[in-house]
Formats: sequence, C-alpha cells, structure tokens
Amino acid sequence: MKQTIFLFLIFLMLSDVNSQDISLLTHYEKSACTETPRYPETIEYCMKLAAASPMITYSTFGKSAQERDLPLLILDKDGFSDPSSIHAAGRVVLLIQACIHPGESEGKDAGLMLLRDIVMTNQAKPLQREFSEILSHVSILFIPVFNVDGHERFGPFNRINQNGPKEMGWRVTANNLNLNRDFLKADAPEMKAWLTMFNAWMPDFFIDIHTTDGADYQYVLTYLMETSGEMDNGLTSWSKDNFLPSLKDSLERGGFQVFPYVDFRSWHDPRSGLITEVAPPMLSQGYSALRNRPGLLIETHMLKPYKQRVESTYACLAASLKIVNREYRSLKTLIALADQFVCSNAFLNTPFPLQFETSENDSIMVDFKGMKYEGVKSEISGGIWFQYSKDTITYRLPYFSKNQPVITIKLPYAYIIPVEWREVIERLKIHGIRMKHLSHPITLPIHTYKFKNPKWQQNSYEGRHFMTNIEYDIITETRLFPAGSVVVEVNQQAGRIIPHILEPEGNGSYLYWGFFDAIMEQKEYAESYVLEKMAVQMLADNPVLKTEFESKKNSDTTFARNPQMILNWFYARSPFIDGRKGIYPVGRIEDLSSFMAIMKE
Repeated sequence: MKQTIFLFLIFLMLSDVNSQDISLLTHYEKSACTETPRYPETIEYCMKLAAASPMITYSTFGKSAQERDLPLLILDKDGFSDPSSIHAAGRVVLLIQACIHPGESEGKDAGLMLLRDIVMTNQAKPLQREFSEILSHVSILFIPVFNVDGHERFGPFNRINQNGPKEMGWRVTANNLNLNRDFLKADAPEMKAWLTMFNAWMPDFFIDIHTTDGADYQYVLTYLMETSGEMDNGLTSWSKDNFLPSLKDSLERGGFQVFPYVDFRSWHDPRSGLITEVAPPMLSQGYSALRNRPGLLIETHMLKPYKQRVESTYACLAASLKIVNREYRSLKTLIALADQFVCSNAFLNTPFPLQFETSENDSIMVDFKGMKYEGVKSEISGGIWFQYSKDTITYRLPYFSKNQPVITIKLPYAYIIPVEWREVIERLKIHGIRMKHLSHPITLPIHTYKFKNPKWQQNSYEGRHFMTNIEYDIITETRLFPAGSVVVEVNQQAGRIIPHILEPEGNGSYLYWGFFDAIMEQKEYAESYVLEKMAVQMLADNPVLKTEFESKKNSDTTFARNPQMILNWFYARSPFIDGRKGIYPVGRIEDLSSFMAIMKE
C-alpha cells in the first residue's frame, strides 16, 4: 500500500508533462527509493530518455573487458551530440561520472532523475523553471555506469559498511582493477576508452560521484576539489573562492549538512584531527586537475539511508550545474589561460611540483558535526574499535589542509623515448599527448638517470609490483636514438601530466608502476671458475679494491657468507659488467639548440 501511494505521488509530480511520464520513473523511484537498477535496465532507461527528448543522445564510448558497452548520455539544448558542435556553440561541457565503484550507485540514480527533470521542464514549477535555464551555457555528458562489469557482479553483500541499496555492484572490474587508481597508468580497457573520450571532448568541468567509508558523522555529503597548488593558479582560485563557497551555500540552504571530504590522522578517529591531502593523478579529480579541468569529488556518507544519499547527490549535481552555467564565461576564460600557460616558456621556467606533503604542524580549528563515540579494546582482535552512538556532537578539531611541494624539478624542453618502449609510447598517445616521431636515427646530448638499490613491494597492488625505493644519480650522455623514437614536447595541453608519467619521482610515474623494470635486471653473468681466478688478480692489482672488499665483508655478514654474492661483487667491478644496467631509457632534452633542431626536421 505504501509503495502504491508513493508511486501515485511521483505520478502527480510528473503528470504535467505527458501521458508517457509514468514510464520515465526510474527503477530507484519505483522501488520506493531502496533499489538501484541492473545494467540492462539502466541502458533501457537511458534509451527511453533519448527517445523522450531530442535534447538527449544515447551513445557509447568503448567496451569493457567483458565486451559490455560503456554508456554515455549527451544532453544539449539544441540536441548537438559531437564535441566540435558543442564547443563551437561556446558552451561549457560538464562531464558527470557515476559508478566507477558500482557499489556506490547514488550518482547513477540521481543523475538519471536529474537529466529527466531537466528535459521535462514545466514553467509552472519554480524548481523546474530553474532547470529551463540550466542548459543556456552548459552541455552535459553523463556516464551512468563506468565500471559496467563490476556493476554486474551484483548482490546484497558487496558493501559491508554501507546502508543500502538492497543490492549493488562490486568495486573493481572483471580484471580485478580499481578504475579509480588507473587514470595515469591506464591498464584497464575501460580506462583506455575513458581517456580517449576525455581527449575527444576535453570537458571543462568534471564530477565524480562516490560513497565514502570511514567514521560516523552527521554530514550526508562531503566534497573535494584540488586547491592545494597542483592545478593552475587561476583555476585553483576560482575553485576555492567562487565554486566551492557557492556550492556549500546552495546545499546548506537546501537543508543538506555538508563538509569538505577529509581523512582522519588516525583512521576511524575524528578526534585525532582532520586531514586533506593532494590527490595523485591516478585518482579522478587529481588527473582532471592536472589536465587544467576542475574536478569535483562527491562522497556521500555510507551509513546514511540510501534515499538521503541520492537526494543529496541530486542537489549537489543541480547546484553545480547552476554555478557552472552562471560562471561559464569565467571558467572558459580561465581554462584557456591555463592551457596557454602550459604552452609557454613561463611554464618551463617555473619549478614543477611532483610530490606534495601535508604539514603536520600548520592547521586551523574547525567545527565538525560528528557523533559521540568511544574507543573500546576488543576481546576478539585485541585492537581498539570505535563504538558510535546515536548522539550528535559538534567537535572543535584541528584541520590539516596546507600542502607544500616536497619534490620539484626543472622541466626540460622535451623528453625522448626510444622506439622499443612501445607500450609507454602507446599509453602517452591514449592520454592525448602530442609527440614527434623521428624519421631517421639521431644522436644528441641528454640528461637522464642511473638507478641504484631498486626495491619493489612484495605484494601486488592494482596488478603491479610498484617500486618502493627510487634512488638515482643524474647523468649526462650523448646517445643514439633509432628511427621511430618519439620526442615529447612539454609545452602542450597535457604538459602537467607528462612529468608525472616520465619523471621517476612523478606521482605515479611509469617507473614506479613497473613499466621499466627490465632495465634493472642483470642479464649476463660469469662462471665461478672464471671469476675466482679473476678476483685474485683484481685484488692483487688494486689495493684500494682489496680494502673495499674487506670492509664489505666486515660490515655485511650476509655478503661474507654468500660465495655467489661475493663473486658477483667482483663481476660488477670488472670491465665485463653491463654498463647500461639501471640507466633510464627516457632522456631529458635540456639543450635548446638540440631541441629546436629536432623539431624543425
């Protein structure tokens, strides 16, 4: 009976449109706001929306690992459905992404309702009167489900920390990859498709919708944008001073308690202090920020009822659209200036930050609307677990959000990558990075790195064993690069992404992810019957080497007891050792005349 009444109310809400409106109720609405639809039902509804309004186009932007289509809805007031037409019309392109983690489905359900409500405008309703103007300067790209394979690993037990919906999808892809760790390395076919789509459209604003884990607190929704210095200064100021205050004000006026997305200095323990760090480019909003496109991260609170989470997401999306529509001219101007800056000499002459660190001493005091809790020692695990009550409390807490660069570099004019490193070259292409292919071999001076003492994580992470120790010496050499090698000029739109990929200490560099592991391996060796005799002669000929050897044995007992390690120590100091081992194949072109000569060819 209750569901019948609920459906009737929804019908009344939409009855002013036309007789087919009942068919435009979403699965979420029909379930009394307790369920989210499966993939086939989602696609069917997307197609219904496209059939119901000439402003909506249903499209796809690639295939998943299990060959499912990746859906994309395009909403434009004139029905334009290609990047060139929409950009030529002077509109802001806003990309909204849901279900990168399919268990976090609020974005899908809120987004489908929002698009429907925008196109089915009625001037008699004040809220929808606002919607009638919301597309004046904005066109929307909406991905209802990004991780489509994970979405179909559907069940009631996929999110142990979460309060609804009744069933939901799984966090990772069919290849067991977390797409929100893949924006830079781009291992997943879904991410390759996303990057291709992103570079075709170059959206001006990006929203990624999630549900958070962690502690209990009063806020239904938290939000985050990158405002700590990794994004262009103009866009950073606009995000911090224009967009976020307007968003917060709009949501709070609508009755939603919101707060910036934070971690806790001690996990699960808000009283330990709040912290916001710079997002690395493997994460969605970290990546978009480095592409000179502001990205809003929405994180609804997992313990709040699903209906509240969807409603707050809907309100946040609607408010964001209104702000971007109002601010379209400023946003487009700042984006153009940011893109121009990365193509300038000023960009090359500005120290580029690769790694940031959050200050442990510099904080401000803020009010945080939490829940009363206590830490109790567990009889089961022996650890401390936090028991939250239903009682609300406002804490006065230190908030650590000041981030400073801890690793910066002087950018080169370009990087040069030998043709044999095809996988790296192909990934750069997927990122939309422009490069020049050499038509013939070339010899030129470069700066690069020689690595020492490499170490890797024992357990895999996102399908790779990343490096945990990156030590190197900077070297200069004149090197021959074969035909087909590529020159990657730093002065281009993707200029902030390039160093993170190619600099060893970039935040998520390809060296870190293991793309270059092979250069660390010793491929040749010597037999003991050769080395034993050679070692005796080397010691006799070189007293300094003998002293070094004795010191090594005295300080390293493992080495002193291992004949193979001892003989390899001598081999490494012989003229037979591989002189290229550990030398980074990617070169930095820092000489202007060499760079200009290459680019003129």
